[in-house]
Amino acid sequence: MAFRITSPAFVDGAAIPARHTCDGQDRSPLLTWSDAPDGTASFTLIVDDPDAPSGTFTHWILYDIPRYTTELAENVPEGTFGSTGRNSFGRIGYGGPCPPAGETHRYRFTLYAIDRPSLELRPHIDREDVEAAMAGHVLHTAQLEGTYQRATRARRTGA
Repeated sequence: MAFRITSPAFVDGAAIPARHTCDGQDRSPLLTWSDAPDGTASFTLIVDDPDAPSGTFTHWILYDIPRYTTELAENVPEGTFGSTGRNSFGRIGYGGPCPPAGETHRYRFTLYAIDRPSLELRPHIDREDVEAAMAGHVLHTAQLEGTYQRATRARRTGA
């Protein structure tokens, strides 16, 4: 079997429910994974939006997730698993999909199987530092992609 990541909240390529976005409760979805490659010592999760107007926007970074972990609960609190990085909102933790109104964006949940138990980084680090620490240590990746479109605001008609 292949290394894979899934969610009961949405299937690969489908719309992400509003509860997991800035228009809802902004709760991270339940994620599960299986069939990590031999030699996996930890995991890193990066959630991003490659369609953001200013370039790829990072919504969530978790690293040093223990190798025995196969699930992240919905709305997983910071510090439950591994370390949490700083997202592109400038916050720590999950920041859900929030594209400009009327635009549909893709959101990639990429799980990295790492051959080290720790990236040996301090908490709340930026994505670039996490990626630099992972370089040469990624055994395999699994990806789940969802989409989200915010409603356009209704125009008021005069009278």
